Amino acid sequence: MSSDLEQRYRRVLRLLPGWYREQWEEDMVAAFMDSWLTGDPEAGAYIAKAVGPGWGELASVTGLAIRLHVGGASTPRRHAWGQALRRAVLAVLLVHAVLAVNVLVFLLWSRRLVSWLPAPPASLAVVPSGMWDTLYYLACLAWIAIFVTLTLGHYRTARVLATLAIVPNLVALLQAQLTGVLPAPFGPWVFWILVDLAPLLAMTAFHRDAPSAAPRPWLAAMPAGYVLVYGPLQALQVTGNYAWLPDFSGMCCILVTLACLVHAPRAWSRSAAGTGLWSLTLVLLAAVAAALRIVTITRYLNDPHLINVSLAELVIMLAVVALVAPDAARAQATAPASPPCPQAMAA
Repeated sequence: MSSDLEQRYRRVLRLLPGWYREQWEEDMVAAFMDSWLTGDPEAGAYIAKAVGPGWGELASVTGLAIRLHVGGASTPRRHAWGQALRRAVLAVLLVHAVLAVNVLVFLLWSRRLVSWLPAPPASLAVVPSGMWDTLYYLACLAWIAIFVTLTLGHYRTARVLATLAIVPNLVALLQAQLTGVLPAPFGPWVFWILVDLAPLLAMTAFHRDAPSAAPRPWLAAMPAGYVLVYGPLQALQVTGNYAWLPDFSGMCCILVTLACLVHAPRAWSRSAAGTGLWSLTLVLLAAVAAALRIVTITRYLNDPHLINVSLAELVIMLAVVALVAPDAARAQATAPASPPCPQAMAA
């Protein structure tokens, strides 16, 4: 029995990282094999040919492999990338949540649901109409809930909500492929892929073996981000200075640039400890912002001024990110490491 069944289990365990198999493979194989032992030679011969690994065992090993590959603490490098990826996902979801708060504030303001606020300028009034607007506002509420639930450690709930939240934009994009018209509230493919789909996929880095983020600073960042980011933008809109308003890609480049400038003194300070993970996080966010900026710059092919502005945003951001890049590289060599115990044997 042992040889055939054992080989099948070892083939399944090849999904796991090599460093993990070196430490735990024998124990895991022994545990899996013990689950099939009956003491009956005839039953053992049948089991060796016809059973195992089961779907539950395969799913358990696959889930463990995903968690270890995207966020395990096996090596300093893997630990650093896992931590940075989780922080980057929270940062992108924070942008989603702040943007959603801004959309809902404009909606409440336009509908005069807060009586003591003056009427908004006609250019800022939001008049929702139709199914697409309703879906867009529901998606905004969902992104706020996703950010809060993920921050509080409810990972499965956040993943389910995120899966639902990206559907309306996807449906709108597919309809645009057929009709040539994209419903106004929704963004293009590059926005959906980089800002909607990518964070959902990266949520696999959040699991029970990964260190959890402190919820209070992240939750406080949502109202603070709205005031600090959209407060000035709304002031520009109210005063009619639309020429100073950046587009979404430009705003992302500006935010990453400012974050790097604030973080750079600590990254270069020898007395500051633990800055490397944030530096690596900023490098990841800069990569997303740069991809957004490069793809969306094609909108302005007929406007040389906006092309120059977009290129300036991109170049300045990359230059500032270079200030924290050395600290990000050091984080991959100094982060703590401790191999986790096998969880797949529970299957």
